[in-house]
Amino acid sequence: MDLKTATALRRLRLVSSPEAVSWLLLIVCIVLKNTTSFNAVPVMGWVHGICFILYAVFLADAWNRTKWPLKTAALYLFLSVLPTGGFIADRMLRREAEASVIAARARKEGVVSA
Repeated sequence: MDLKTATALRRLRLVSSPEAVSWLLLIVCIVLKNTTSFNAVPVMGWVHGICFILYAVFLADAWNRTKWPLKTAALYLFLSVLPTGGFIADRMLRREAEASVIAARARKEGVVSA
């Protein structure tokens, strides 16, 4: 994996957890708005919207660089719609990055996988 691909995956990973947290906080704000006079939905809506747009842009960049199949990119996009999906995406991306580092080290040392 080249440096630009690794950077694209890292950016996607770094934005996936804040996107999930903002989604959960938006749900809490919606519940508070409907049960009390506290209304933070406009602010959290903006925060979550920006996080989601960043996630979508970084996902498109990672998809372009990693040459994932459409199914994989669709899975990551679907995970961004779930309230805790960003945490799952982060875990999956971490495993993929670790596997690529292991593969790169094996190629560097001349180990051939069967």
